[in-house]
Amino acid sequence: MTDTRLRDKLATKQFFVVPGVQDMIAAVVADRVGFDVVYGTGYWLTASAYGLPDAGIVGYSQMVDRMATVKRTSEAALIADADTGYGGLLNVHHTVRGYEAVGVSAIQLEDQEFPKKCGHTPYKRVVSAEDMANKVRVAVDARENMLVIARTDARQSEGLDGTLRRLEAYAKAGADILFPEALQSEEEMRTVCAEFDQPVLVNIANGGLTPPLNASVLAEIGFAFGIYPSLTSLVAASAMEKALIQLRDAGEGEPSDPEVFDFRTFCGMIGFEDVWAFDRKWGQAD
Repeated sequence: MTDTRLRDKLATKQFFVVPGVQDMIAAVVADRVGFDVVYGTGYWLTASAYGLPDAGIVGYSQMVDRMATVKRTSEAALIADADTGYGGLLNVHHTVRGYEAVGVSAIQLEDQEFPKKCGHTPYKRVVSAEDMANKVRVAVDARENMLVIARTDARQSEGLDGTLRRLEAYAKAGADILFPEALQSEEEMRTVCAEFDQPVLVNIANGGLTPPLNASVLAEIGFAFGIYPSLTSLVAASAMEKALIQLRDAGEGEPSDPEVFDFRTFCGMIGFEDVWAFDRKWGQAD
């Protein structure tokens, strides 16, 4: 059965926020606090699973497996980063079919040259607008119900005018959602949103190039929704570093700052209640 929650939220034309999930712990915590859409971030899923940078090193097979695991773990609709589509037009076709088969609600494709780089790091290079438009056409043709997000990384090399020109081409090619990566000011954000009828998303990457405006301001500007790919990862890394320093220096394994999440609660979140119920049912709970 098709998950229509993302489409339904877009249809309301009310701005919403979407957290990035870098691993399955983040996925179950996002469920716990009530998010019904999450973002499978290429940067942070790559970092958490393989300890590698988001530089086109991890390929389709690895990432579709990660997205399938997120979808299996999380109760939320999933927006999934698919980089450049992992190759040419045939690869894009295969990627779209594969992502949709594991339950992804929207696939994000970008116009960088391979190997791609994180959108908020330097030395990005983009393919021609027509090459990317062809990828969008192939993606739209290959999908059944999944939404197609077209991202451009042209702001760095072609400025705002190039960004607008490319987004227009991708919209004409059939993209459902437009993604101008790494806009550098509120003025640029307002200019882009004013140009298009299609939903436009904003990427609020902590420490990145785009101003981290409050959600109320992003809504007023005209964005459909915002993704926050790095929030959970960087908060978790900060908390882990603090806890490990206390363990190293003071032998403290039960700190109050950062607060330790309740173990029994987490066991329930990750599925141990079902394991314990199984053990009771089959006489293995002695």
